[in-house]
Amino acid sequence: MLSRLTRPQAVAVCAVPVVALLATAALAPLPFSVAQPGTTANVLGADKGTQVITVSGAPVRRTSGQLRMVTIVATGPEATVTLGDVVGNWFRSDRAVMPRDAVYPSGDDVKEIEKYNLAQMDESQHNATQAALKYLGLSAGKVKVDLKLADVGGPSAGLLFTLGIIDKLDGDGSGGDLTGGRTIAGTGTIDPSGKVGAVGGVALKTQAARRDGATVFLVPKAECADAQSELPKGLRLVPVTTVKSAVDALVALEKGKGPVPSC
Repeated sequence: MLSRLTRPQAVAVCAVPVVALLATAALAPLPFSVAQPGTTANVLGADKGTQVITVSGAPVRRTSGQLRMVTIVATGPEATVTLGDVVGNWFRSDRAVMPRDAVYPSGDDVKEIEKYNLAQMDESQHNATQAALKYLGLSAGKVKVDLKLADVGGPSAGLLFTLGIIDKLDGDGSGGDLTGGRTIAGTGTIDPSGKVGAVGGVALKTQAARRDGATVFLVPKAECADAQSELPKGLRLVPVTTVKSAVDALVALEKGKGPVPSC
């Protein structure tokens, strides 16, 4: 025969499965990735001992400033992200909790993801070369551009590759550096016509840029609000929509003449 439980006893008994449920939820894997600011690289210089941009078939000018492409680093598709990880990183300005599908749209297989990202990078480099040569009015049949950047995948360096090629071949169009000697960073995809596209993680990328000395950050115009959300002190945002708008803004900054767009 079962004895009747008092109210405190009943509450205690009921609390056991609730606590167990909460503990299980806290440890259960969730479909998220945790991202943080990654590395940056000066596309006008060398990366791991190899020049990022090599041009043949046309005179190449010496540059003094920097054009830094930026990255974010995220937990891998096979990593376990729990409720505790989500809660612990949600309110950190140097972390972002993102849906795993947004970070790894090609699936969960690591080799397939690497293959996909490298293909995206190859396409980005091809588009950057086409966009730069088209902007300069040069023939791809006469000018050859080779782009190399180790351990980086995806399309988000397209804009910076394009500007790097332009700076090496033409600068600001009058003999000066496109950068004006500054450290310029930025992000954005590029298509062969020179149109700049949006990317992810811009709030984290601005932090990586400022950490590595940038004072100006070129951001796809559609992502101004995201870039402003955690903007580091001392970093100026310049929204762009095309290669021409980016070049015009940088020339205006360099010469101190003409309007410079802002978010």
